[in-house]
Amino acid sequence: MDWKWLLTSFDGRINRAKFWAGVGVLVLLGIVATVIDIIIGSSIDVGGGAQMGIVSILASLASIYLALALYAKRWHDRDKSGWWSLIAILPFIGAIWILVELGMLEGTRGANQYGPDPLA
Repeated sequence: MDWKWLLTSFDGRINRAKFWAGVGVLVLLGIVATVIDIIIGSSIDVGGGAQMGIVSILASLASIYLALALYAKRWHDRDKSGWWSLIAILPFIGAIWILVELGMLEGTRGANQYGPDPLA
């Protein structure tokens, strides 16, 4: 699997298995960043008495881009624009919509305007 393309490109289509693999990488990135913050003892106040490590903050910012690239390719497999990722702005409903639409529903069979079927 081409991980660089999977996590950085906004072009093409991916199936559910590659989507979940990408989500797994993002979760692993967050865990590693948190462990590094614990080891080096770096943290800053992020408001409301909450603290977050510097490495975790940087990983979170990078994860936004990586997740949007992953989402765009999965939306393309559903024959929709990557702009549908903006549905995540809606509290609660947006997260459920993305979980169902990108993580559970099958992609468009055959080629579509975004490329060939990733399962073909």
